Amino acid sequence: SLDVHIQSHILQLLNSLKKEMGLAMLFISHDLGVISEVADQVAIMEEGQIVEQNSVTNIFFAPTHPATKSLLWSRAPLHQKLHRLPFDGVEIPMPDVPDLPKTETSRPLLRVDDLNLSYNKKNAFSRKKMFTKAVDGVSFKIDKGKTLGIAGASGSGKTSLGKCIVKLLEPQSGSIIFLDKSIGALNKTDFQMYRKSAQYIFQDPYNALNPIMEVGESIREVIRHWQPELTLVEQRDKALYFLRLVGLEEAHYHRYPATFSGGQRQRVCIARALAVEPELIVCDEVVSALDTSIQAQILNLLKDLQEQFNLTYLFISHDLAVLRFMADELLVMRDGKVVEGGFAETIFNQPATDYTRELLEAVPGKRFL
Repeated sequence: SLDVHIQSHILQLLNSLKKEMGLAMLFISHDLGVISEVADQVAIMEEGQIVEQNSVTNIFFAPTHPATKSLLWSRAPLHQKLHRLPFDGVEIPMPDVPDLPKTETSRPLLRVDDLNLSYNKKNAFSRKKMFTKAVDGVSFKIDKGKTLGIAGASGSGKTSLGKCIVKLLEPQSGSIIFLDKSIGALNKTDFQMYRKSAQYIFQDPYNALNPIMEVGESIREVIRHWQPELTLVEQRDKALYFLRLVGLEEAHYHRYPATFSGGQRQRVCIARALAVEPELIVCDEVVSALDTSIQAQILNLLKDLQEQFNLTYLFISHDLAVLRFMADELLVMRDGKVVEGGFAETIFNQPATDYTRELLEAVPGKRFL
């Protein structure tokens, strides 16, 4: 779950230590790009067994086992934008031609103007307070039904920005306009409705769920809060509907988070966010800890749900390949500031700043992926 710059430095350090000290290394990862940078031989495991083992070149260019093909083909490509990601050994489709930017004909769903957030840090050797600018004069807008991607290294302010949008953090200045209404000027009732309209999906689905509550009940809980007029049976039926919607089964209703895989837990978090029928969802590194085939399923699910419910996403990620697949527009952040913004395909094909080019160059495994 490291950004590409830190990831690159760690890989360089490991390789240099290996050479200097004559070490052998067993490197375990679900990130095939990282594997391609460090490995000489690669072993692919499935259900506790090694199903294929070969040189790194043969694994990436001439895979033979379906499990290997599934892992390779389901990874979001950096060099092209696909409509959906393949998985489970399905052949890679021809790349889609991205839609041309459309002329704006309606008001944006969300507009952010000159947003600023600073953290106070106490110096252990002085009584003076130190201020760190996490969000520095950020402005952008998102049209309804679109996805705005937020890229940048760790500490660039991506998550702080996302939490400001849903008011988990309170910015010091600037404005957040949702459907032409300033969030800071809303009364208590209208603000509660905004909280319903703007949901947040966290990076770690396990910590986002109550470990002693059945997953179905965690979904029914938010339905009960926002629709108290529904009977208990109606609330439960609606929770089951959202479980099925994200690809889970009715039998999963009474299970606890610890009994699910990471991908299944993330599906539960998506179902819980959808249960309040939001218009905007902030997705904060929602697939960074998942293997490539599960990543593909979750990303495809988010795309399907967006088309079905006309959802709007603020999609935060340090994985540029994932952002290319998901984002219509892209902001690149550094030290709390936006250093580049615009249509995602334009930025990926013709980055305007050295920092964006550095991020793209640091992506591991470009020669294979």
